[in-house]
Amino acid sequence: IIIGAGPGGLCCAEKLGRQGVDVLLLERHKSIGPKVCAGGVTWSGLARHLPPHLVEKEFRCQHVRSARQQTVVSAPDPIISTINRENLGRWMAEEATRAGVTILTDAAVTSVTDRKVITDTGHFSYQYLVGADGSNSLVRRFLKIPTARIGAGIQYHIPGNFDDMIWQLDPALFSTGYAWIFPHRGRASVGAYAGRADISPRLLQENLHAWMQKHGIERKGVKPEAATINFDFRGYRFGNIFLVGDAAGLASGLTGEGIYPAVCSGRTVAAKILDPAADDTRLRRLIKKHSTHTRLLDLCGKNRFITKYILEFLVTALRLRLLHFNALEMGDS
Repeated sequence: IIIGAGPGGLCCAEKLGRQGVDVLLLERHKSIGPKVCAGGVTWSGLARHLPPHLVEKEFRCQHVRSARQQTVVSAPDPIISTINRENLGRWMAEEATRAGVTILTDAAVTSVTDRKVITDTGHFSYQYLVGADGSNSLVRRFLKIPTARIGAGIQYHIPGNFDDMIWQLDPALFSTGYAWIFPHRGRASVGAYAGRADISPRLLQENLHAWMQKHGIERKGVKPEAATINFDFRGYRFGNIFLVGDAAGLASGLTGEGIYPAVCSGRTVAAKILDPAADDTRLRRLIKKHSTHTRLLDLCGKNRFITKYILEFLVTALRLRLLHFNALEMGDS
């Protein structure tokens, strides 16, 4: 049984289904796909593996700005592409269904036991359980795994045509986080992300509004969306129970990137269920990079001066090509 039909749960389900495993995927929402998400996927992670019809825009250049400087990072392949999160979810659900997976929507899980999952409509027994149920994971809570490291993201879908993908680092406004502009077809995701221990979500939103006004981005009549991001990783396998994606705390605490960590962990968990000795090199590399991001975030959070110094150093290193942009990504290369 897999709880949660996000990218991690769907990837895990599809891989197991193709090997003839009996898989039941439970999704609490009535439809699959919608989620608060800026919709950025990296070339080194997921973008190069997606069918072209899912990609909305591709960006070979990234505009990175701080309070004191700015730079444009470029590469021969698209560094980041934008996708519609709902379209991605529907496509992955279709692939899982074709693989023989049973998907039940509008199936909210109310409790979990050592061998059963209980929903409003019935009880289901499992041999293996996969928690792919997000940053407030019921499965994680059943395992009594605490969550102390949480980020918050706030975004607006602004209509219009936007040309550049922009990252704004400014500790005075966004503490250890950043603001972004991610262009899509006919709109852009404009938002901000930061660790909740470093700045309150309310202040983050107020500062995002000030930044948008300064740059002439009109939000009148557009409703905000918000979500929490769990980056408190404490393991992914616990006997016959597994955690993937945000449920495992595998999103980057530094950037908030979560789609590729979800897919990578979902793929690895499927392989481990099929064969406990299966290779997990990709996930181990991701976990190592996750740890580096977390340590850097902890260092930044010591005080405002250290944060400003480190973020300015990162932009300088990108500008002088001492640091590759993919060092800030969770992908493989």
